[in-house]
Amino acid sequence: MKKWNELPHAMQNQQVYQYYVGLKNKKNQLRWKRRFDIGISFCLLVILFPVMLIISILIATTSEGPILFRQKRVTQYGRIFTIYKFRTMVNDAERLGTLVTTKNDARVTEVGGFLRKYRLDELPQLINILKGDMTLVGARPEVIHYVKCYTDEMKATLLLPAGVTSEASIQYKDEEKILSKADKADEVYIRCVLPEKMKYNLAYLNEFSVFQDLKVIIHTVFALFHK
Repeated sequence: MKKWNELPHAMQNQQVYQYYVGLKNKKNQLRWKRRFDIGISFCLLVILFPVMLIISILIATTSEGPILFRQKRVTQYGRIFTIYKFRTMVNDAERLGTLVTTKNDARVTEVGGFLRKYRLDELPQLINILKGDMTLVGARPEVIHYVKCYTDEMKATLLLPAGVTSEASIQYKDEEKILSKADKADEVYIRCVLPEKMKYNLAYLNEFSVFQDLKVIIHTVFALFHK
C-alpha cells in the first residue's frame, strides 16, 4: 500500500484513515491476496479459454459490434482503467440509455441476456486481474460519474483494487429488478442502491483476509448455481 501522504488528497480524510490503518496492519495478507489473484486468474484463463472462444463466436455471429465491451472505470487510489467484458448489449448502448442496466432492458441482446444471468460476461476481467487493475474479491469498479458521488467514507473502498465479485455483488445480483421500477434509474442507484452496497464493501475492508476472500468466492459460486 502507498504511504498515507501519497494517497490522493480526496482520500486523505479521517474516515478513510481508520480503514487505512487496519489494512496497513495486514501487509502479509495483502501480498498473499495478489499471489492468489495471479495464480487463480491465470489458471482460469487457461481452463476457460474454450468457453471464452465459443462465447466470442456467438457474440460475433448474432449481433453487430465488437466482441468485447470496454469502459472506463475507477480502481485503487482513484486510478482510471479500462475494464473488459463480453459485450451483452447492442453496439453503442451507452448512448441509448442510462449507465446502469434495468430488467428487460431493450439494449440487451439475446446472447447477452444469458451471459449476464450467469455472469459469464465478466470472464474477460481475468485479464484485468493479471494486469493489476482488479482483484478477484473487492468492491465492484464504478464508472467515474458514480465515484464523484462517493462520501468521504466510501472513498475508503479505493484503498484496494476493484473486484470481480464481492458480498455486495451477491446481495444485489438482482439490482436490475430494483432499477427497472424507477423513472430515473441513475438517481435511484446513487441515492438508494449505492449506499447499501457500500455498507457491504466497507465491512469487507474491516474483515479483510485471504480466508474471507475464499468465502466470498465460494458464496459467489453457490449464488450463481442457485440462480
